[in-house]
Amino acid sequence: MAGKPGHGEGERVRAEGTTLGPIIGVLFDGFAYGMLLFLLSVGLSVTLGMMNFVNLAHCSLAMVGGYATVSLTNDYGWPFLATLPVAFVAAGVVSIALERTLYRRLYRATDLDQCLLTIGIVFVSVAVAAYFYGTIQQPIRIPSYLKGSIAIGSMNLGAYRLFLIAVSLVVTIALILALEYTRFGAQVRAAVDNQRMARGLGINVDTAFAITFALGGGLAGLGGALAIEMVGLDPAFAFTYLIYVLIVVSLGGLGSIGGSFAAAVVLGLSDMAGKYYFPGLGAFVIYFVMVVLLMWRPAGLFGKR
Repeated sequence: MAGKPGHGEGERVRAEGTTLGPIIGVLFDGFAYGMLLFLLSVGLSVTLGMMNFVNLAHCSLAMVGGYATVSLTNDYGWPFLATLPVAFVAAGVVSIALERTLYRRLYRATDLDQCLLTIGIVFVSVAVAAYFYGTIQQPIRIPSYLKGSIAIGSMNLGAYRLFLIAVSLVVTIALILALEYTRFGAQVRAAVDNQRMARGLGINVDTAFAITFALGGGLAGLGGALAIEMVGLDPAFAFTYLIYVLIVVSLGGLGSIGGSFAAAVVLGLSDMAGKYYFPGLGAFVIYFVMVVLLMWRPAGLFGKR
């Protein structure tokens, strides 16, 4: 996996006695890691593609969700699953606060101004996380039924990875339905295309933007909470995974949820296969795949601009 080694390496797929075992293991772990990248990146795809705002602090919101889960499980004894909605809400609330106080002032600013502001927020978030939680990896307690593996035929599939895949698929379907086939999704797209016209039609543009940022931030928080068991959590998370999130968004195409899903799967599989079959190359494979795909489709797999 990219970044830090996962805590659940023992949960890899095993199919002893078959030549397909290693291949299936790589595909399964790669798909699970791709789903983690999707959860971390889809919120940025929504805000960047639909609202044209470059929010480099997106992974800081993922840290908010991650540390909320760590605090609730370790300090207050909450069940892991019960902390996930709180992680979503906590990151969403922080996202709304940032949108109301800082981001809305820069909607019409240049990309450089947006980048400078949001990368500054990343530095602040890293310092705050280090002050309150230290610089060490945070432990997390997950329920016993998400540990170990589940036997399916001759294979043992990691229980946590199966859970992560299921959550990602549900989020994908819900997002597509919400943003493509609902009145709210149409209002957001109208507000982005022409704010003056949207206001004339009675659309509350400010509220639509705030809800969109809350949704994007909440999804980042959910991804951050789910990432702890696989890749760990420390203050460097906001910088480490910002790179991979930006790669997923750029390869998928701005504003394309399906594109982000496809890009995350491709990158997860290629990264896992590269580290399994070509360990000497390390994390280089994921960058090689990015360069090749962007040379083929500069606007991304599903991008139009």
